[in-house]
Amino acid sequence: MRIDAHHHVWHYSADEYGWIDESMLVLRRDYLPAELTAHCEAARVNGTVMVQARQTIEETEWLLELADQDPLLRGVVGWADIADDDFAATLEKLSTRRLLKGLRHVVQAEPEGFLDAVDFNRGIAGLKGTDLVYDILIRSQQLQEATRFVDRHPEQSFVLDHIAKPAIATGDSASWEKEIRELARRPNVSCKLSGMVTEADWKLWTSDSLKPYFDVVLETFGPERLMVGSDWPVLNVASSYEQWWKTIDGWLAPLSADERAAIEGDTAKRVYRLDIE
Repeated sequence: MRIDAHHHVWHYSADEYGWIDESMLVLRRDYLPAELTAHCEAARVNGTVMVQARQTIEETEWLLELADQDPLLRGVVGWADIADDDFAATLEKLSTRRLLKGLRHVVQAEPEGFLDAVDFNRGIAGLKGTDLVYDILIRSQQLQEATRFVDRHPEQSFVLDHIAKPAIATGDSASWEKEIRELARRPNVSCKLSGMVTEADWKLWTSDSLKPYFDVVLETFGPERLMVGSDWPVLNVASSYEQWWKTIDGWLAPLSADERAAIEGDTAKRVYRLDIE
């Protein structure tokens, strides 16, 4: 079983995807599940988790509709206004959707202290009892803030996206390593092996240049709290889908069969409660 625990789909428009700048021209088009299916077949991926790319409830509903229609799409991490006074009502409605597995906010684009805000933490506390995961999307300089945030919600399941986006291209990783080791001490946090190639030099990265970062999260989270995500189609600026999974294969080769199985699929299946045999 292989699960791609992190990818996106979209109908491209310049207004809604303003972060796609001139350096990312390959992303300025539609990316839909039918195209992903071929890549998954080539990489032997059996199921996926779609993740929000726009902060609208309409996109969340659209992703859930897509997942209802396609057996490859095993779950959705959507968006809702967690800090809103009416979040409880929104959550009650969303909780009826079987394939909603979690929520996410683009915290990497928010000012310092966003995860300390009272309203946002009130909303996260409201997830208790829903079995929904919260995906943490931050940059490495926000790790201390994220650790404080996690400590307020010890019973909430969290997944750290993109290994917290260390500055791989510059090699400035000492602070990232220190802070991610601290966050990993929290047993309710899992971590996605994703988004690494786009934090590296897009043209010059190699498996060897990324492996030290893999080694850190493998040591700190362990296979039972690691999962693989492609971050497709964003990864297309630096890698193909198949190349990313070959890179993962190389890193996992020395591990035991059980350890490989955990990272390739079992962790994602358990954490996101995916209905996969």
